[in-house]
Amino acid sequence: MTLSVAVTGATGRMGRTVLDVARERGVDVAFAVNRDGDGQHVEGVPVRPAGEFAALLDSEAPDAVVDFTGPESTVEYARACAETGVPLVTGTTGFSEADVAALEEASTETPILVGANFSRGVQALLDAVESAVTDLPEYDVELMETHHNGKRDAPSGTAKILLDRIEGAREGASERVHGREGEAPRDEGEIGVHARRAGDITGEHDVLLAGNHESLELTHRAGSRSVFAEGALDAAAWLAEQSADYYRFETIASQL
Repeated sequence: MTLSVAVTGATGRMGRTVLDVARERGVDVAFAVNRDGDGQHVEGVPVRPAGEFAALLDSEAPDAVVDFTGPESTVEYARACAETGVPLVTGTTGFSEADVAALEEASTETPILVGANFSRGVQALLDAVESAVTDLPEYDVELMETHHNGKRDAPSGTAKILLDRIEGAREGASERVHGREGEAPRDEGEIGVHARRAGDITGEHDVLLAGNHESLELTHRAGSRSVFAEGALDAAAWLAEQSADYYRFETIASQL
């Protein structure tokens, strides 16, 4: 059966990429919306105003919604999905605790899947970093991430997941130091965090471990946003068959 999806943020960087990859893969796009939908077309798909989202969910009944927008918009879309029972896959990052609570509430009525990064390579990076931090308990750890100049949240959602893995694997690693300035000697247990924003860089994450006169770097670089779009569409196909709950991509990626 052909997967049918709705796409939000259709004129944004990721929205356009999702529509492009959907066309290449033969995925049916039930409809696409954007905050400033004005009748323009993206990849041959007409873009409707976001205000019509709830009504379109009801009339078009897609198998799932793929969302890459912003926290406020995602929460609104999730609530509409909950009312109609349509699953939602979102790659939005930068959620507040209240936003997460709202998504979890929506997930009691329909499946909600959150992914800070839909790349298979990043999932492998998470496992590799956890293993390295465990095997090198005395080594200093620094994390640097780089994204395009339009990314809003810092550090990235992927960086936060990496930091969670590092802290979970190393007892005493509990202080995240964001950048350094002036006199700033390194403290035991510190994890340095550095965010860069420049040009049109898709996404880079680098974890450095150093000690005992050696260093180890684990790096992931995304060459195209299509990597994330493909993962999100794979997740949408999987989520369409699930019951209402709150899912995270990193915990289900191996099932795709």
